[in-house]
Amino acid sequence: MAFRDIRIIGDPVLRTPCDPITDRDATVKALVEDLLETVDDEGRAGLAANQIGVSLRAFSWNIDGEIGYILNPVLVEVSDEEFQDGDEGCLSVPGLWYPTERAWYARAEGIDLDGRPVVVEGEELMARCIQHECDHLDGRLYLDRLSRAHRVQAMKALRAQGL
Repeated sequence: MAFRDIRIIGDPVLRTPCDPITDRDATVKALVEDLLETVDDEGRAGLAANQIGVSLRAFSWNIDGEIGYILNPVLVEVSDEEFQDGDEGCLSVPGLWYPTERAWYARAEGIDLDGRPVVVEGEELMARCIQHECDHLDGRLYLDRLSRAHRVQAMKALRAQGL
């Protein structure tokens, strides 16, 4: 088990859709342990495998004292009438927070290390986390969801940081 470094915007692994996990072997078990250890830090709500350089469909979360993981998550439901538009940030886009519209409720289904079904669902922060991490696994960043004005601001801020 290891606390892993976070890949930062500009790293191609963040823009590449992740592969499904086909074998739940020792490598995948180690990945899950690393995801759980790395997300278990102050201010971290979620972490996708590609954020630690592994292009496999898995993410972990740390919401309201609950830490967990899901393999091969598929976003199966989001509220289509209730939305949230609070500030969102990302470990891979350090220091930047912008209003990002997300569904109020989200539900993802996948499996655990034993192949048992896992359902992750929730409202507000949990819903934002589920949507954000599934986006990562599809090669998207929250910056892709920003309004044009906020995206321009974000790109300027990133250039100022040398990213």
